[in-house]
Amino acid sequence: MHVRPMSAPQSSGHILSATRPSGIVAHEDLPSPIAGYLAAAAATRDWRESESLLLRAQQASPDCLHVYYTLYKLYAVHNRLSDAERAVHMALDTAARLAQIDSHWQSLTSQSCDWTQVDSPQHFFLFSLKAFAYIRLRQQRLSEARQILSKLREIDPQDTVGASVIQAYADGVPL
Repeated sequence: MHVRPMSAPQSSGHILSATRPSGIVAHEDLPSPIAGYLAAAAATRDWRESESLLLRAQQASPDCLHVYYTLYKLYAVHNRLSDAERAVHMALDTAARLAQIDSHWQSLTSQSCDWTQVDSPQHFFLFSLKAFAYIRLRQQRLSEARQILSKLREIDPQDTVGASVIQAYADGVPL
């Protein structure tokens, strides 16, 4: 099946939005230095400056999942898919370590942990796995995206992270 190239999401001018997936703390609950980096990254219209600020935040707080989410979102919006993929892998590794689960998504099962805990590192892992499937689709790597989506259906049958949206695209439904 041929999948049409997926374009980068359109931005409203601001490089980063205030939305966040579950499993990570709200912006107002972040340590103030990290919140400062994220606020500055969101305020600038220069993605390179945003990237620099986010990388500094990641160095300052390597367990802060919010930073990884913002970083892979920044890269995806700017069609830097290799960088987005690298950031997603860092997010998956960090979330897996914090959730005490295997970082290799292929080996996970519905019994690996309590996937229903929405405000948890394992839920952020699911959300980041969905982002990985999205990146694979954008890279025209449909087979790999389908494998990831299949795993998400297995370990998140209630679709709490909304992987069905990415699945619809993979199935050829225009979004």
